[in-house]
Amino acid sequence: MGRYENILTTTKLCKNYPGVRALDSVDFDLRYGEVHALVGQNGAGKSTLIEIIAGSIHPDSGSISFDKDSYVSFDPWQSIALGIQTVHQENQLVEELTVAENMYLYDLPTRKGGIVHYGDCIQRASQLMKDLGMDIKPEKRVANLSFVKKKLISIAKAFTRPLKLLILDEPTASLDGHGKDILFRVIKEHKVRGLSVIYISHNLYEIFEICDRVTVLKDGKKVATHKVKDVSMRDVVRNMIGSSQSTLYRRDKGVSPPPGTEVLEVEKYSRKDVVHNVSFQVRKGEIFGLAGLVGSGRTELARLIFGLDPKDSGRLLYNGQEITPKNSYDAIRKGIGYLTEDRKGDGLLLSRPVVENASLVALAKDKNVFLPLPRERRDVNTISKQLNIKTPTIEQLVINLSGGNQQKVVIAKWLLAASEILIIDEPTVGVDVGAKVEIYRMIDELARQRKSIIMISSDNPELEAVCDRVGVMRNGELVTVLEGDEVTEENILHHTIGVFDEMEVK
Repeated sequence: MGRYENILTTTKLCKNYPGVRALDSVDFDLRYGEVHALVGQNGAGKSTLIEIIAGSIHPDSGSISFDKDSYVSFDPWQSIALGIQTVHQENQLVEELTVAENMYLYDLPTRKGGIVHYGDCIQRASQLMKDLGMDIKPEKRVANLSFVKKKLISIAKAFTRPLKLLILDEPTASLDGHGKDILFRVIKEHKVRGLSVIYISHNLYEIFEICDRVTVLKDGKKVATHKVKDVSMRDVVRNMIGSSQSTLYRRDKGVSPPPGTEVLEVEKYSRKDVVHNVSFQVRKGEIFGLAGLVGSGRTELARLIFGLDPKDSGRLLYNGQEITPKNSYDAIRKGIGYLTEDRKGDGLLLSRPVVENASLVALAKDKNVFLPLPRERRDVNTISKQLNIKTPTIEQLVINLSGGNQQKVVIAKWLLAASEILIIDEPTVGVDVGAKVEIYRMIDELARQRKSIIMISSDNPELEAVCDRVGVMRNGELVTVLEGDEVTEENILHHTIGVFDEMEVK
């Protein structure tokens, strides 16, 4: 019985979410015994594609062919039964169990009566670890192991079942040099035996080291597929940048304040293994962007500045006076606002009305024993009109608003609290294009009101269109600050992934 050249083919896969086309008619193919890289900026559609292949998401349309058979979609257990395993960027391990128990969690060896045969479990795990060249004791509790060993266990776990296709999502993000060597050796050994691998990484150097082909996604569409040996790193970066939807809006940056008017100083913020000695200034009336990959330390830095997490070092100064918050309440009292990335989980009370959500922080700062209800309603009505929050009444439950209007309620909350310093984390995630433009204009208006704004975003075109300057974080460090004509999508991407034009790979 002959084999097809491709073990996997997707045809015109589409996946839509409210206001967002995550995948737009994507064709993708993977050959037997091939390591195929999947690259693209944040939001390009990589995660959606692999989750469809893993069975966690069902496409709206399109088809999948795997190992000669055709499917409309997979369910997770069906995907696993077919021989597809996914190692996610975040470890999905049970910390309180041993290495062996984690590896065989869904297929524990048992004796008669269904009692787990722990000795057999240890023996199997030990043999597999030996075969993979991983020196990790199977009886060790996972909670006591390093991040590197946890990642290696996640990789080893994929080999406890029959395996035809291995999906690796940013596998080296938490590996050291030795761990990376182990992973690459495992990939090369099993590739020869026919294993196919989809390899997702922002580290383009790895793509050229381990992969046979590379497919680039952007804005949910496939841009190109190249043989790695026939393309340069510069070509791949150009494909990743392409043309962008975010050019629908471009802020007039001519109104930004001149150099030398810094009023907010972030000075030497550090936390072990997360943020390393980060310093920068934000001028009054300026939008200062923070770029970087997931895990680069952007959100962790914001939480340190706002006093949510403990820091090892760092000071915050405003107009020459130290205002370093002791905690988040102290930050609010000192005029700092933090619009978190997870507006539904951290920023809003979804089951409460607009009026309560918008006034929540202002009321927390109010020293009055009784709530000034008439003033509360008046202020919320005023700010709702200013921000054009589309709601029939301020008594409307926030859960019934669109994503864009929910985000406006979060902004209203901090404006009513008289925040002069605003940290805005991923302001347009999950909102449609029209709402994005409204939010950009709103942030611009806040800058015109002389607020000091730190804006974190994974959308590089968004940073280019909106920000006066952009600091780029990588591995917990602020590696550069771009300003003026330097603030381009291409420059941001180069510094984000640490790839520059002169460093071509053929």
